[in-house]
Amino acid sequence: MTRAYATRRGVLGAALALAAGKPRLAAATGVPEAATLLVPGPEDGPAARFAHSAADGLARGLVQASALRVSVLGGPEGITAANRFAASSAPDGQLLLLLTGMAAQAQLIGEARARYEPRHWPAVAGSLMPVLVAGRGTPTGNQPLRVALPGPAAPDAAALLALDLIGRAATPIFLPPGMAPDAAVTAGIADVVVLGGPAPDARALALGLSPWFVFDDEAAARDPALPDVMPFGALLPHPAPAELVAGLRAAGAALRVRGLLVLPALTSADAVALWRGAAQRWAEDTPTPVEFGTRRVAGKEAADALATLCPPADAQLAYRGWLRRRLNWVAS
Repeated sequence: MTRAYATRRGVLGAALALAAGKPRLAAATGVPEAATLLVPGPEDGPAARFAHSAADGLARGLVQASALRVSVLGGPEGITAANRFAASSAPDGQLLLLLTGMAAQAQLIGEARARYEPRHWPAVAGSLMPVLVAGRGTPTGNQPLRVALPGPAAPDAAALLALDLIGRAATPIFLPPGMAPDAAVTAGIADVVVLGGPAPDARALALGLSPWFVFDDEAAARDPALPDVMPFGALLPHPAPAELVAGLRAAGAALRVRGLLVLPALTSADAVALWRGAAQRWAEDTPTPVEFGTRRVAGKEAADALATLCPPADAQLAYRGWLRRRLNWVAS
């Protein structure tokens, strides 16, 4: 389904441009008068809800009004939408994508379906949720641990890698389909879980667990939703394998990122600046996020989130190598 968001001036300009047979760039701005935002389905899913809110906010926030249409494509992982964006995008500001954390995770682990390279897609805005690792006792104890994981390809495996890097003995416990990590703790089959969404620290305490760490390094700004939870970087031995740590942080970011609005690679700096300016104005005008428990980011925060989510090739290879050695798993 496609839905358009625009001001009166944007609709009129887009209509005249389409009547002429091609999209027309708004005068002296580099932003087209008609653009499309590709978003993963389903049409009533959280990604689509955020995208509709973003399209409305960005259309109102642009210096030159623009008609911004939302086009829902593929499933919730976002791989189909990302593939379409990579195949059809030109650096003209006419097409944006809502890149999901799971679409980036598929590219990180080397899934054959993920035929895109998002590292060079400029980020405009995004939606993040708090995520932490919680466990019994402390992360630096001596007792072997059982780590609840949905599967080896899931970004939750970063919790197991984190324990490996700090030298804590741990065994992965792969959960049955549909079983929540909270249920695994309640059933007594897991000692360590990844929790995300609203108030994960309170959920951890309710399960009898301690919030251990978030997937950030020491230099990163603390998550405003979890200011008292230590960054993983504070536990790392020095020196730590930089490529593997970057892969771990990418998987952790895949859990946090609900979606990032991105433009094609090589989009002009002027067009990127205008879209980011619109995102900043949207954030200032309507500070309350669409989805409860999430935080909207724009500008540098969105760019930093993308840089963490999509690390260089050496980090991807290091993470894939760890999956192969530790979990005997290779992407198909």
